[in-house]
Amino acid sequence: MITEQQHDQLQAKLKDLPREPGVYFHKDTSGAIIYVGKAAVLRNRVRQYFQKSKTTNKGRDVKTDVLVNEIADTDWMVVESEIEALFLEAEMIRRYMPKYNILLRDDKAMSYIRIDYDSDYPTVSTSRRPLDDGARYFGPYPSLTSVRVALKLLRRIFPYATRQLAGQKRATLQYHLGLDPGLEEGRTTIEDYRANLRRLIAYIEGKRVTIIRELEKDMKAAARAQDFERAAAVRNQLTALNNLNKQVIFSDKEFMDISKDHALNELVELLGLEKFPQRIEGYDISHMSGTDVVASMVVFTNGASDKAEYRKFKTKKDRNNDFYNMHETLSRRLSEKNIKAWGKPSLVLVDGGKGQLDAAIRARDAAVKTSSGARNEALKSVRDAGPLGEDGEVIAVPSCIDIPMIGLAKREEQIVIKNGFSNVTLNQEYLHKLGGFSSQSEDFTLVNLPHNTNLVKLLQRIRDESHRFAISYHNVLARKKQTSSMLDEIPGIGPATRKKLLKTFGSMKGISEASPTELAICLGDAKAKVVKAYIEPLKN
Repeated sequence: MITEQQHDQLQAKLKDLPREPGVYFHKDTSGAIIYVGKAAVLRNRVRQYFQKSKTTNKGRDVKTDVLVNEIADTDWMVVESEIEALFLEAEMIRRYMPKYNILLRDDKAMSYIRIDYDSDYPTVSTSRRPLDDGARYFGPYPSLTSVRVALKLLRRIFPYATRQLAGQKRATLQYHLGLDPGLEEGRTTIEDYRANLRRLIAYIEGKRVTIIRELEKDMKAAARAQDFERAAAVRNQLTALNNLNKQVIFSDKEFMDISKDHALNELVELLGLEKFPQRIEGYDISHMSGTDVVASMVVFTNGASDKAEYRKFKTKKDRNNDFYNMHETLSRRLSEKNIKAWGKPSLVLVDGGKGQLDAAIRARDAAVKTSSGARNEALKSVRDAGPLGEDGEVIAVPSCIDIPMIGLAKREEQIVIKNGFSNVTLNQEYLHKLGGFSSQSEDFTLVNLPHNTNLVKLLQRIRDESHRFAISYHNVLARKKQTSSMLDEIPGIGPATRKKLLKTFGSMKGISEASPTELAICLGDAKAKVVKAYIEPLKN
C-alpha cells in the first residue's frame, strides 16, 4: 500500500518531468520496476497516468488502473529522439521483465529487426518471429509500425538492401535514391557495406554517441586526404543523425490497454492453477527412425519466449520410442543439478498426447521421490549433528511435486490432462464459457477449445517453438554425422585433422570447394593431395 509520504514525493517528482523524449520506469513500494514505457514528451506522457479526468481514463481497462494504484515511484531516462526511445524501451523490458508489460507477450504485438549480416548479399527486414537461419535478430518491439518507420528513417543514413532480386544485375532505383548500397554493380564493396551495417546495428543497440565520433573522425580523415566527395557523404550522415530528434515515430499516442494477452488469465482459470505461470517450459522430441534422437526445452517467461533459457538434450541412447525419450528428457531436466541451475518450471507443456504426457509425469514423480530421499537424508544428518533451525525443517532439494503438466495433441489441438493430477483441475464452467467441451477416459481428460481462443494460440506458440528448436538441433547433428562419416573414409585422416578441416572450411561443401592451395595451407602438401584425390570423384 502506498503511503501518504510516497504519494507526496511522487507528485513532487512529476513536476520535474522533462519535455524531451525518453523511457520511463514505474516502480512499486519495494522499488521493483513494474512497467516500462516510452514517450515522445516525457512530461505529457507520464502525467497522463495520474490525471483524474474521465476523458483521460475512458479507454483504460481494470488492469491499467491496478498498475496506477501500485505506482509508488517513477524514474526516467532522457534520449535524443523518439527512435532511440523505441529501441531503449525494448532493451529495458528485456532486461527487467516488468510484470505489467503484458503487451509484449502477444506474438501479434511483437516484431523483430532481422539483419542477414554474414550472407553474401546482406539484407535488413522485419520479422514476427526469429528463426535459426544465421541472421541477427534485434527486439522484440511492441509496435511493428513504429519499427518500420524507424528503419525507413535510418535507411537514409545507413543505406541497406531489403531483398535480393533474382537475376538482378543492375543497381536498383533504391540505389539512385541513396537507400541501397548497389552491390549488383559493385557500387559498394561488401566490406564497406558490412561496415555500414555495423553502424546501423550499433545505433539499434544504443551506441549513438560512438557512431557520431566515428563519423566525425572519418569525415576529417577524408578531408585531409582531399577526398571531398567522401567527406561530404559522411557530413550528410552526421546531419541526418542529428536531425533524427525532429522525426515523429510514435508521438504520445501510446496504447494504454496493457492486458491484451488474456491467454495467461484463461490458462489459470481453466486449469485451476494456484498462480500465474511465470516460467512455462515446452518440450518436443525429434529423430529420424530412432537415430540422432534429440529433445528441446523452450522457455516462455511471463508469456514471452526467453531464448537465453532454451536448452537442448541429446538422449543417451537412440530409441525409436517417443515415450521413453520424453521420460529421459524430463528426468534429466528435473534432476537436482538442473533444478538448482535453471530453477523450477511453473508449467510444463509436452508436445504430444496421452503417452508423452504420462511419460513426463512419471519422470516428475520419480524426481519427487529422489528429492524427497535427499531431503530426508539431509534432515537426518542435521538431526544427528545437533538441533534444527527455527522452522524445524531442512530442504536439500527444491521439490518438483507442485509442477503442473499438460500435453497438446497435434491433430485436434486438444489439451491433455491426466485425471487425479492434483496440480491441474479442469474448470468445467469456465470451459463452457470459452466455448469448449471435454471428453474423459479412465486416466485422461481431453479438452477441446475453439482454435481462435487466446489460450490455444499461446499453447500453439509454445508447442511450435519447441518443435522448431528440436528439428533445428536434429538437423545440425544429422549434417555433422554425415560430414564426419564421409571424412572417416579418407585414409590417413584422423579425428584431429577432421576437426581442423571442419573448423577451417565449415562443412563438407566448403572442403570440396577448397582449392589445392587452401588445403595445403591447412593440412600440408601430402595430406592435401590425399583429401583432394578422395573428394574430387564425390564432387563430380
